[in-house]
This record gives sequence, C-alpha cells and structure tokens, in this order.
Amino acid sequence: MKAVCWQDTHKVEVNTVPDPKILDPRDAIVKITTTAICGSDLHLYDGYNPTMKEGDILGHEFMGEVVELGSAVKNVNIGDRVVVPFTISCGSCFFCKRDLWSLCDNSNPNAAMAEKLLGHSPAGLFGYSHMTGGYAGGQAEYARVPFADVGLFKIPEGLTDEQVVFLTDIFPTGYMAAENCNIEPGDTVAIWGCGPVGQFAIRSAFMLGAGRVIAIDRVPERLQMAKEGGAEILNFEEIDVGEALKEMTGGRGPDSVMDAVGMEAHGMGLEGLYDKVKQTVRLETGRPHALRQAIVACRKGGTVSVPGVYTGFIDKMPMGAFMNKSLTMKTGQTHVHRYLRPLLDSIQNGKIDPSFVITHRLPLEQAPHGYEIFKHKQDNCIKVILKPDQVA
Repeated sequence: MKAVCWQDTHKVEVNTVPDPKILDPRDAIVKITTTAICGSDLHLYDGYNPTMKEGDILGHEFMGEVVELGSAVKNVNIGDRVVVPFTISCGSCFFCKRDLWSLCDNSNPNAAMAEKLLGHSPAGLFGYSHMTGGYAGGQAEYARVPFADVGLFKIPEGLTDEQVVFLTDIFPTGYMAAENCNIEPGDTVAIWGCGPVGQFAIRSAFMLGAGRVIAIDRVPERLQMAKEGGAEILNFEEIDVGEALKEMTGGRGPDSVMDAVGMEAHGMGLEGLYDKVKQTVRLETGRPHALRQAIVACRKGGTVSVPGVYTGFIDKMPMGAFMNKSLTMKTGQTHVHRYLRPLLDSIQNGKIDPSFVITHRLPLEQAPHGYEIFKHKQDNCIKVILKPDQVA
C-alpha cells in the first residue's frame, strides 16, 4: 500500500510499504477513505518530538471502511463506515473505566520509554512516535486498528466523510478544551491560537454558553475564520495582547484562557528569541510563550485550559501569577471516546458542520506538498485532508 512516511526533519515521502495484517483477535483493518494532516503532526515534521524513526507512517486523524476483523471484534461488521479515535484505548483498565481514555494503561507497549520523559505513559497513539507505541498511522491506504472492539465508532448513513472525520481528534479536542474552561453562562474566554483546534474550541465555547470569545493569532485567514465563528479577534503582531484583554474586560481579565498553540508558539522580541534558541539546541523542549501570556492575562480565580501539545520541559513559567491568582489548570490528551456520541449528535442536529475548517483537499500522493503549505501557512491553508483513492 501507499503511506506517508517520516524520513527526517522537514522530510516526508509517500512510499510503498507492506499492507497491515491482523495481529490480535481484537484488531481490525480499515481501508482509509479520508485522512488529515494535524497541527500535532508538524511537531514530528519539525523534529521536536523524540523517538521518531525513518519510515514511520504518520497520521492520527482517519476514517474509512472495515475490510477485515479479528475474531473478538463483534461491535462492527465488514463494510461498516467508521471513524477511529487517535487515542488507542483498551476499554477495561483503571483509566478507561473512569472515562479517561487517553490515559489507558494497556495500549502503549513502549510505556517505559514515555515514562522517562513524562513520568507516566499516556495511551498509545496512532502515528505519533515510538514513545507512544510506535503504531503505524493513518495517512495511508489501510491501517491496523488495535482494540477495535473499543476504538471503532460506526457512522450512520447520510453523513459525509468531511462532516465526521474530525471526530477522530480536533473536534473532540477543541470541545474538551472548552469544557476544561469551566465555562459559566456569559463568560469571556480568550483563546491563543486559531488553527484547526482553536477554531473548534471557539465554536465549542459558544456551544457551552460563553458570552464572548476573544481569539488571538497573527495569520489573517485564521483570524477571519475565527471572526466568522463569532469571536472577537486580536492580532498579536499589531497590539499588546495583555493590555488589549484588560481593556476588553474592564481590567479584570478573561474568565478562562486557553493555549491552543503548544510547544511551537511564536513569541515576540527577546522572549521569542530566547525560546526559539533554547528549543533548537534542546535546552527546552517547548516554546511556551502563549501559555505564559495566558496565565498572566487570566482573571483571579479563573481557569487555564491547555489543549496545545507539550512533550517535555519549558522555562520561565509565571508560577507566582498562577499561584497567587488561585488559577486552575486543566489539560491532557483528548479522551476522544467520551465525546464521540454527543458530538455526532451535534452534527446530525445541525448545530455544527465540522467541514467548515477544510481549506485543502489533496490526493495522498501530494502529502509532502500538504505538509509544506500547512507548516508555512501558504495558499491560505488552515486544514488539509488527504484522499487515498483520489488520483493525483
């Protein structure tokens, strides 16, 4: 089959690789009909996530048709259309039973590797380094799905791939991030980052009762999409975001704040240069400019939500502000399984059409081009989907 394979920093290729096979009775094989490039994939592309190996198959946002089933998988049938959560979960461990699916104790065979950096291992993840299991990803023609009796979610008739493919990651991620904001009716929420997750977080915050959402970015097309979603927008290259937020909230600050950027945030001036240099030479694994700014901006007693990905250590955090303002921080890889049914209902009921975020549709063979325009924000690119069955 054809698959998008990581080769080195800033280099991916579409290669011919062996077809996946059933390895366990709880496995399934899915023929992929739609997959996507995620902002988290750029951390791998840019070389900031350790334990990648040449030839690793990328991708964790994918869906398709079941073509083969292990003997223990009874919840779906061959021919069913399914979405596949990016978090691989067993369904029976301490954490899965508590609806904390991304913390599964049984799905990462390389847990010891993750523990060295993270203290404890999260769940296994598709296409996201050997630290999280070394699983082949879904930017391919086919994928093996472990724990398929738990992980495959059947899609009803009448919905297109583009409406439901983001149930695999960015829609639940944006929703959980908004849920983590502890939104009360009428609250003001400030969101750093208007990429795909930020866009879903904006709309989810309104779904959960926010009165105002203030979106912060510097890319015009992202800010425009945020505005179309109902947000007030701030371009951090043009204004002092902290001062603007004070003015917009009567000096108090937003009720909750969100870092939807993560380890590759762009800072301005000396602070931005400091982070970029330290990350480049691996003295710091993330650039937390957005997180620092969010903590300082949040009102006293407020909540800091962090869906942005971090994989190690960050510097110069304003812990004095965090502690003395009595802030709460909530974060984590998304518990996708928890949100599949309610978010599917919101799609079916017409509350949201997740396809709004798609700007580019490419055949799988053009994935290297997709990575380049997504990384460099060229051609007004916000979200790329790849179609394995589309001819280049």
